[in-house]
Amino acid sequence: MNKLISILVLSGVLMFSFETVAAPIETFKFDSAETEKVFHKLSEELRCLVCQNQNIAESNADLAKDLRLEIYTMLKNGKSEEEIVDFMVQRYGDYVLYRPPFKPMTWLLWFGPVIVFVFGLIYVVRLMKSQSAEVQPVSLNDEEIERIKNLHAEQDNK
Repeated sequence: MNKLISILVLSGVLMFSFETVAAPIETFKFDSAETEKVFHKLSEELRCLVCQNQNIAESNADLAKDLRLEIYTMLKNGKSEEEIVDFMVQRYGDYVLYRPPFKPMTWLLWFGPVIVFVFGLIYVVRLMKSQSAEVQPVSLNDEEIERIKNLHAEQDNK
């Protein structure tokens, strides 16, 4: 039995140890360390539009590869970080940003979680109050009290 458990544990460890992280492998040559830092910062701050909550640095999707290449090309052409972000927002909308700007179109993104929490809290408080109001002490008549005493007495005699 111990041998079987050992084999199962070993096979589980081996199975998960061979799993590799599928990170994109691209080699871009940068003129300076500062340009490379800006590239990595932008790649981590911009959302992949076809992936499930991944930035373009982590994604292997074709669109993410194209966006990384676009960022690299724009940096090579001397574009600033702000110009690149503006280009991406103009082309793909605020959704491409992990931190959308605070403006009327994004107020729901900023205040939505708080609003849902407050309404949920109000609902729970009202539910608890209504449940406590429904529970009223039950008064027993003399006959029921006598019956309970008799049942206790029978239980004690056993």
